[in-house]
Amino acid sequence: TAKNGPDVLADEERTHGADGKRGVVSYQPIGVIYSIQPWNFPLYQPTRVLAANLMTGNGCVLKHASICTGSGLRLRELCIEAGLPEDLFQVILIDHDTSDKLIEHPKVRGVTMTGSDGAGRHIGSVAAKSLKKTVLELGSNDAYLVLEDADIETAVKFSVMGRLYNNGETCVSAKRFIVADKVHDAFVDAFVTEMKKINMGDPTDENVQLGPLSSQDQFETVRDQVKESVDKGAKVLCGGEVPDRTGAYYPATVLSDLKPGMPAFDDEIFGPVASIIRAKDDEDAMRLANDSRYGLGGGIFSKDEDRALKLAKEHFDTGMIRINSFGAADPNMPFGGVKDSGYGREHGGFGMKEFANAKAIFLP
Repeated sequence: TAKNGPDVLADEERTHGADGKRGVVSYQPIGVIYSIQPWNFPLYQPTRVLAANLMTGNGCVLKHASICTGSGLRLRELCIEAGLPEDLFQVILIDHDTSDKLIEHPKVRGVTMTGSDGAGRHIGSVAAKSLKKTVLELGSNDAYLVLEDADIETAVKFSVMGRLYNNGETCVSAKRFIVADKVHDAFVDAFVTEMKKINMGDPTDENVQLGPLSSQDQFETVRDQVKESVDKGAKVLCGGEVPDRTGAYYPATVLSDLKPGMPAFDDEIFGPVASIIRAKDDEDAMRLANDSRYGLGGGIFSKDEDRALKLAKEHFDTGMIRINSFGAADPNMPFGGVKDSGYGREHGGFGMKEFANAKAIFLP
């Protein structure tokens, strides 16, 4: 942001009128941006909002998730130690009702929020009543397609990584694995074999690949989503059993035989649970991937990169697509989604302009 901000936000020369008179587009700050952030990346997520908006010239007020308020307060301390004027970034500890009132405050000019689609609907509607612009980065059940020509070893490697990254508590991570019938059995056998090898335990131990979930509440949510899916006919290929140990631990789990109406098919499971969905062929896989109310990220495994790129550009109804790889966010690429995964973009220069006033100045 520091490196690219001056160029991204520089005045643009335009012309206006039939005789091409001079016009200038100037990107100016709008004021205070209210940032509502979740617990799963408690320093990074507030920072990406703060960096973009400070560069634009806006102030920022952060309401962090209730289980990680200390991270928000520490971030402000670090900013002040680094020389940021004290009043440009504030952190407040308030409840949801007070938060709604803050959105309505005339000094707040925009609202950015990362969280669930349910919370996004509420915050978006409160902001809309006051005609405040919002950027909403919401949940997803991202589909990763394993096409008929996929390299199975590559697909399995990145699928395990993509499902277990941050203990599976990532909005833009691999959740639904839609596998073409031709390679279904080979992929599932190899994927389940690797998921069974995952060592769960203390996350500070370098030999551990999967730690506990963020809270007991989150553990219970994941447990109940799996149970409901199984009660409705889903098959557990590995995991799925609550371990007899202290802590919010849930094992690496793979579910199959999924159908609409099951949480593992329809909803976002924010934990280390993979949903396997069989597709008749590549075309059916693309249809199933898009058959979701969400659209944040996704992936395609195929040896034909040109074809995968064409599918990603022209057919995949989602905001971010990885081809033969996995990753969460990159500061040089836009981050955001479509449908119930929200709207607006962060990163990639786009975030700096979300809360800028693009002023059109007409010179004679």
